[in-house]
Amino acid sequence: MKQTISAPVLRVDSHGKTAGAAKYLADYDFDGMLYARTLRSERARARIRAVHIPPLPEGYYYVDHTDIPAGGANRVEMIKKDWRAFAGQETRFFGETIGLIVGPDRSEILRIMKAIEVEYEDLEPAVTIDEGLAVKGGPIHGSDNFFAEIDLTKGDPDGAFASAANVFEGTYESGVQEHVYLEPQSLAALVEDGKLTIYASTQCPFYIRHSVASALGVAEDEVRVRHTVTGGGFGGKEHYPDVIAVPLAVAALKTGRPVQMVLPREEDMAFTSKRHASRIRIRSALAEDGSLLGMEIDTVIDAGAYESSSMVVLQRALFTSNGVYDVPNVHAHGRAVATNTVPADAFRGFGAPQGLFAIEMHMSQIAREYGIDEDEYRRRYFLEQGSPTITNGRIHEEVKLAELIDAVKSISDYDARRARCTPGSGRGIALSFVQHGSGFTGSGERDIIKAKVLLRRTAEGQVEIHASCVEIGQGVDTTHRKVVADILEIPYTDVLLVNTDTDLTPNSGPTCASRSASVVGFLIEQASRDLKPRLGEEGVVEVLREYTQPDEIVWDPQTNQGDAYPAYSWGVNCVEVEVDPVTLEVNTTGIWAAYDIGRALDALVVKGQIDGGMIQGLGYGHIEKMESRNGEFLQTSMADYAIPTSLDYPSVASRLVDNPFPYGPSGAKGAGEVVFDGAAPAFALAVQHALDMSLHRIPVTPEYLMEARSHVRDFVHAQR
Repeated sequence: MKQTISAPVLRVDSHGKTAGAAKYLADYDFDGMLYARTLRSERARARIRAVHIPPLPEGYYYVDHTDIPAGGANRVEMIKKDWRAFAGQETRFFGETIGLIVGPDRSEILRIMKAIEVEYEDLEPAVTIDEGLAVKGGPIHGSDNFFAEIDLTKGDPDGAFASAANVFEGTYESGVQEHVYLEPQSLAALVEDGKLTIYASTQCPFYIRHSVASALGVAEDEVRVRHTVTGGGFGGKEHYPDVIAVPLAVAALKTGRPVQMVLPREEDMAFTSKRHASRIRIRSALAEDGSLLGMEIDTVIDAGAYESSSMVVLQRALFTSNGVYDVPNVHAHGRAVATNTVPADAFRGFGAPQGLFAIEMHMSQIAREYGIDEDEYRRRYFLEQGSPTITNGRIHEEVKLAELIDAVKSISDYDARRARCTPGSGRGIALSFVQHGSGFTGSGERDIIKAKVLLRRTAEGQVEIHASCVEIGQGVDTTHRKVVADILEIPYTDVLLVNTDTDLTPNSGPTCASRSASVVGFLIEQASRDLKPRLGEEGVVEVLREYTQPDEIVWDPQTNQGDAYPAYSWGVNCVEVEVDPVTLEVNTTGIWAAYDIGRALDALVVKGQIDGGMIQGLGYGHIEKMESRNGEFLQTSMADYAIPTSLDYPSVASRLVDNPFPYGPSGAKGAGEVVFDGAAPAFALAVQHALDMSLHRIPVTPEYLMEARSHVRDFVHAQR
């Protein structure tokens, strides 16, 4: 009997990585290779009056904006062209690239770096959301410091507030988060076979090609990007490799030799992009009995010094800001504000975790205020198939939240545990309910990404996948092979996946946004169906498939109206905690989860995503605290930035509920981000329950709990 596609198989990359045979960027040693280190700004905002470089030994180079070839531009073009490759005459954030020191000996490079003197004229920085909104020190961007501003209206929110008996308001904050991928940022640039070539640990090879070509003023096909084995990303290797690649390319052209850069962990943590910090204010119009009439949601995210992907992150934060709830009347307003801090960028969840934390806390706190069971209150407003979305589209698929709740309750014995966890007892348990749109927002897949995949059957009978989704630990090299094998009815090990190379593979888009399985995987499945009847043909057979948006998905990018996503993944998370009455440290005693991700392409791969996503999400909500002073991060090593280990949390018990998506391979939807989204709110709600108090920010540290001293004192006294 043929196995279902969900049946686990041995990952194709497992042996090479566990045996140490996989070749990462740091393992490359090109002939005549030089090394590069970055001279970085030591001011959050200043004019650069002069850079004094000591005499350089033979074979060493200083590279800055003056070395960009004629016809090029001092920029790293991502979504916008605002991020400078080199700071030039002004620095916008602490750690901005001023120049590179390049040479053959890394110790000598460090000696040269210490001898460099930079003259600054200090300017007044804006390093917090409030300072950015107040345009402290003058605008960083435009006249108001807004990289993006979005307004959404559903129904009649003004009417809802006019008729409300009560208004409930809360403000919810979340901090930055560090990616802590296993392999730090790593790239090399060289002229290979007459073409500028970038070897890169990256999620998005075609992004690098675009950025480098734009900066150098050349056609994109004059730049080649070759993907190397990548040790994790979580969004951190979506755009930031572009920031390294452009200066490296300039250095390779100036020196005429290969140039490699592998960031030390401390430098990586101090200066690379983080998750956007956020502040979300929600006002709810309520009837006398607490029934929800409408909402006003005001979202501000800290974009940092350059826009990067902040506009798109803001979109998803707003489009997800009503969570899994059909709020009848909503006005949502969002801003991405510029500050003199390290630019924020993509991170697993991409704006959704911030919005979902806020709405889950708010809905539960309304219920607490009215003495209504929190779970029952939230269930009243669950979206259903056909429900209108916050962007006035609709939910196309069946919503199986009830089944997900039943699954979580079954594996956790939730009702019995909750009965034992009385409010204020120091023990708490809570559920969170989340959704995550699969793929790029709106018409991004159709109008911007325009993904392509190619299947080739060689003359010798080998089936090859040519696509640009990359393996970053999520199992896509295995699942894409399984998709082809399932259609062609051959062993998945007989399918070859050609490593992403912008000269050899079509642009199927970036590895992000939960799209590798649902979007690219579907193109691969369609191409496989096209190829199957042609397997008997002689010679080479090629099939190209390009993305087409389903007819029923309608989106207006000018107004942000319509179907923001073709489908959603759904999740229910449950977390149980105990709070120490003396130290207020929180011990997590149970973690359970259930998800609708359409259909799993490999159950074990998805189990890995769930376990990793939940624990990473708990780190975000509990212990991962990153502070800054005057725009400089204070936690820059694994010694002072704590991430979860296997000793910090119990194992995760989980279930999947099938709900096949017609435009996903074998029915698959996105799985990589929804598994992160609900952990932090479930944890915060459990602590809120344990202490019988309202919480408004994450991470929930003992220090934060101590700030609510008046609320906690009674709990501590009772426990003693």
